[in-house]
Amino acid sequence: MPSIGKACHELRVNDQNKTWRLFYKIDDEAIVILDVAEKKSQQTPKALIDVCEKRRKNYEEAKRKKFKT
Repeated sequence: MPSIGKACHELRVNDQNKTWRLFYKIDDEAIVILDVAEKKSQQTPKALIDVCEKRRKNYEEAKRKKFKT
């Protein structure tokens, strides 16, 4: 999902009564789960994209700090 960031994706999982959206980032060292939400509409809500983008940025910042020392 380019709207969240590079190497970010959405996986849709069908359950018995619901469909779930799993947002994740593939990194060299990890697969980072950004959020999981029930799919209620065709378009991903902006608030959900914003949360995932913020979590991705937090992860990348923490990774940069880890490798500085």
